[in-house]
Amino acid sequence: MEWKTDWGLRGRMFFTMFLLVVVYLVFIAILSQLASAWLVVGFAGVFLFFQLFFSDKLALKSMGAKEVSESEYPELHAMVSRLCQQADLPKPAVAVADTRTPNAFATGRSKDSSTVAVTTGLLQTLDQEELEGVMAHELAHVKNRDVMVMTIASFLSTVAMLILRWGFLFGGGGRNRQGGGGGIIVAVVASLVVWIISFFLIRALSRYREYAADRGAAAITGKPAALASALLTIDNRMDKVPKEDMRSQSEMNAFFIIPIDKGIIARLFSTHPSTERRVERLQDLAGRQETA
Repeated sequence: MEWKTDWGLRGRMFFTMFLLVVVYLVFIAILSQLASAWLVVGFAGVFLFFQLFFSDKLALKSMGAKEVSESEYPELHAMVSRLCQQADLPKPAVAVADTRTPNAFATGRSKDSSTVAVTTGLLQTLDQEELEGVMAHELAHVKNRDVMVMTIASFLSTVAMLILRWGFLFGGGGRNRQGGGGGIIVAVVASLVVWIISFFLIRALSRYREYAADRGAAAITGKPAALASALLTIDNRMDKVPKEDMRSQSEMNAFFIIPIDKGIIARLFSTHPSTERRVERLQDLAGRQETA
C-alpha cells in the first residue's frame, strides 16, 4: 500500500483546528482586556515551551517507561528499525513500561526526538504481525507529528483550566480595570467556556488523527488486517486488567493506541474512535487491497 493523503480526513482535521484557533483568539482577546497583553503572551509562551520540551519526559515517567537498549530487547529494536526503513523515518528511542496493561504510545515533539513505548503486557499479548501493526501505528503518529499538533492544540485549553483551578491568574488586572471582582468573574466564565468548547474540539481532532495513524500503519506494513486483529485483541484484554492498574494509568489515554477507560460515558468523552469503527475501516482497507 502507498502512503496516500486522505483529503476528507485532512479537511475535517483542518476545520477542527480552524475552530480551535478562533476560540483561542477570542480567549486571548478577552484575557488581554483583563490583564496586560504582555502577561498573557508571556505566560502562554512559557507554558507552551514547557509542554513542547518536557511533556514527553513526563509522559514516560508517569507510565514508568524506561528506554531500553538493543541488547535488552533485540527483537523489538529490530522490528522498529525495519518499520522505520519502510516508513522513511529516523529510528526513535524505544522504551518499555512494566505493566500488565497491553498498550503502546509515541511521544516527542519531532521525528528526530521521538520515543515509541510499549508495555510488557502488550509484548505478552500480541503475535508478531499484530505487534508490527501497533508499532507501525505509533510510527505513523511520529511521521504525522501528532504529538506536537495535539500539544499545540491543547495548551490554551490547559491554561484555561489552570485559571479555573488555581487562583484566576488574571484576577489582579480584572480588579483594576473592571472594578471589584468583575474582572475575575469574566475571566472565570471565559475560561470555562473555552475549556468546554476546546475539550470537545480537541477530542474530535484526536479521533481524526487516530484514523490517520491507522491508515498510515496499514501503508507501512501492508497488513491492515493485522492491526485490526491487534486492536480487537487489546480491547478484549482490557476487561482482564486489574482495576487499580486502569485507574493509575487513565490520564495517559490520549497517548495510548486504545484508551483504557470503558463504558458509554468514557466513549463519549474519549480521545479515540471506537474500536469497532477503527476495525471496520481497516477491514475495508484490507478488502480493497485484496481486490486491487
